[in-house]
Amino acid sequence: MKNSSSPIKKNIRHRNRVFKWLAPGLFIKRWLLLSAGGFCLAVVGTAIWSKLTPIYRILSFVSRILEFLTTVIPSYISGPIVLIAGVFLIFWGQSRTVDSITDVLGVGKGKKLVDMLHDRRRLKRGPKIVVVGGGTGLSTLLRGLKEYSSNISAIVTVADDGGSSGRLRREIGVLPPGDIRNCIAALADEEELLTELFQYRFEAGDGLIGHSFGNLFLTAMSKITGDLEQAVIASSKVLAISGKVLPSTLSDVSLWAEMEDGRIIEGESNIPEAKGKIKTIGCMPANPPALPAAIKAIKEAEYIIIGPGSLYTSIIPNLLVPEIRNAIAKANVPRIYVCNIMTQPGETEGYSVADHIKEIDRVSKVKLFDAVLVHGKPPTTVSLQRYALENSHPVYLDRQEIIELNRRIVMANVMDEDPIRGHVRHNSIQLARVLLRWYSGKWQPKI
Repeated sequence: MKNSSSPIKKNIRHRNRVFKWLAPGLFIKRWLLLSAGGFCLAVVGTAIWSKLTPIYRILSFVSRILEFLTTVIPSYISGPIVLIAGVFLIFWGQSRTVDSITDVLGVGKGKKLVDMLHDRRRLKRGPKIVVVGGGTGLSTLLRGLKEYSSNISAIVTVADDGGSSGRLRREIGVLPPGDIRNCIAALADEEELLTELFQYRFEAGDGLIGHSFGNLFLTAMSKITGDLEQAVIASSKVLAISGKVLPSTLSDVSLWAEMEDGRIIEGESNIPEAKGKIKTIGCMPANPPALPAAIKAIKEAEYIIIGPGSLYTSIIPNLLVPEIRNAIAKANVPRIYVCNIMTQPGETEGYSVADHIKEIDRVSKVKLFDAVLVHGKPPTTVSLQRYALENSHPVYLDRQEIIELNRRIVMANVMDEDPIRGHVRHNSIQLARVLLRWYSGKWQPKI
């Protein structure tokens, strides 16, 4: 039964793809008709130029063939046979042409050219979205958003000074490429393969141990093109990513934090390790200039999303660039903050949702977003116990205080949980779906 239905389903899918070529929005039918019209005009022009002699001879030859066919085979039989044969040859020729184009373009296995064109057109019509942040939270969100729009601009912090990025920053003098690397991989068409390639860390070789391939790739591109901005643009073209990845600034920014006990901690990687409550955070040099392309993206945005990510080391560093925060504040578009699911040791221990909002407001000195997205369902006991060992707990939703801060609350279940290892993170598909529903107004936020 299963085998007999398979050819039928295959034929239905093939027929649907044929009709997809006739669907509006592909901008193909008009050019096919224009080409056909041009071909007819070329034939007529050639005939006129040669004083119609070929036309007379062709018509006379065709007339004799038709007269012979109708004499041997009645017209009510020969006519439909010739018509069907002509239509068959047209569709067969078009199908083989499309297959040849598909092979040349290297369309993914299991996909058809018409499906790819439909997807590209749909994504191109998607909203212009600007996402501000850094770390794994930002790349997780981008992984989901690229299914809804290709007009995405990710504005990424360049304050990282730890691991491979920190070593390249100190030894070669380039801006840290780590967060940018993750965002490029997340927006790529061949995301799984590219992520695996970019995240690959060398385990041997003098000077190579610990470095990721993606960091070395972007560092080499920076040296070739002149700076990180041009390196990202060139890499994006080579890797055919959906959207743009933009560093918030091209300045060599270094974070510092003043703790409540008076200590001054320098360096992004050292702040979470200081084991204290952060009182104030800033950067050196103070008030770095923004990347012009990032400001342009914010001004043209139809939707602005802040987060998710580490509050003090991924999100706020972008807001320490005055032009970035001022542009977001002036944007007359929907703006939303995606709050973390769990508190982060060394940064937001004991923080509620309102505490996250207050810190962003304090640093920005202006209201940057209208709503906050909060995960609703708590993690399982296994995850809670695992995170409790690290002094990390679910971010508490203090509803009344958030309302007093004049923010709307968007409650949704957007969590991915590994029940075995007890890891909790945002689900990229669910998170993107909720954010796009809120943007489109189909799903009203709860207050």
